[in-house]
Amino acid sequence: MSRRLSIAAALNAGLRAALESDRHVVLMGEDIGRLGGVFRVTDGLQKDFGAARVIDTPLAESAIVGSAVGLAMRGYRPVVEIQFDGFVYPAYDQIVNQVARLHSRSGGTQRMPLVIRIPYGGGIGAIEHHSESPEAQFVMTPGLKVLAPSSPHDAFWMVQQAVASDDPIVLMEPKRRYWETGEVGEEPHPLWSSQVRRSGGDATLVTYGPMVATCLAAAEAAAAEGRELEVVDLRTLSPLDLEPVVASVRRTGRVVVVHEAQRTLGLGAEVAARIGERCFFHLEAPVGRVTGYDIHYPPSRAEEHFLPDVDRILDTVDATFDAADAELADSGSVEGGDA
Repeated sequence: MSRRLSIAAALNAGLRAALESDRHVVLMGEDIGRLGGVFRVTDGLQKDFGAARVIDTPLAESAIVGSAVGLAMRGYRPVVEIQFDGFVYPAYDQIVNQVARLHSRSGGTQRMPLVIRIPYGGGIGAIEHHSESPEAQFVMTPGLKVLAPSSPHDAFWMVQQAVASDDPIVLMEPKRRYWETGEVGEEPHPLWSSQVRRSGGDATLVTYGPMVATCLAAAEAAAAEGRELEVVDLRTLSPLDLEPVVASVRRTGRVVVVHEAQRTLGLGAEVAARIGERCFFHLEAPVGRVTGYDIHYPPSRAEEHFLPDVDRILDTVDATFDAADAELADSGSVEGGDA
């Protein structure tokens, strides 16, 4: 029987199930034990499983991930929490040069069953380093797999699937959606697959993570005006499953890719390139992109102007229907770059 949970509660339940099913699973992170994490995702787990399995660590991301690498090499299945997205960079050397490479470096003899949980994205009114979207930096790193749940159902099942995997996985969690609720069903969707979240025949929206809810809202608004938009949730960012995207674009002929991260070299650029390669003769207009701007994430009182919203998405969709307008409405950049 399905149950209704928030994304945070679904992650908590998924981690609890993983701890119960395998004694080699350990959780590590700053304030995840006694406090239950700053977002309370791990609330109650240390009380029930003990401080040896739900470990409060020092404020040292490189040491946290480095210790997890050692545990994984010794047969454990560590799950590391990076408290905020912008805090991951001290651990970036460990992630890129150790976590992602050890399987290849050992000739396939050393597995790395390590999960790195990263609450990411904006929309919570936070200060600097608390609202980043660094997913493309991990997607471009060979040896890493990257998941981006957008619903409680996916959050519950994906975290368990990630823990059970023998590969290192970065789990990008949409922090501003933590308290949004939804149904958690009895069966997971297949891992490494995209999913059509709303059907439509006029244009395709391709997105993931926190922007799925925004794109669904845009599709609702468009439907009220007589235009049906199909919304495809990528769910897994590495490896990319573009088969549902290609099938959708070949039907609709128009596509807009949406994400929070900065436009230049964001994941949308890769998705747009692959759509161009596979759907060129089906496209009625250039691929549109609605993204964050090519600046540092702004102060909280200005973040609503940075984050893609329903109006920006619909404006870009409108531009794909205007055959006389060769340049799509949403530029996603700021003149001068680092404004």
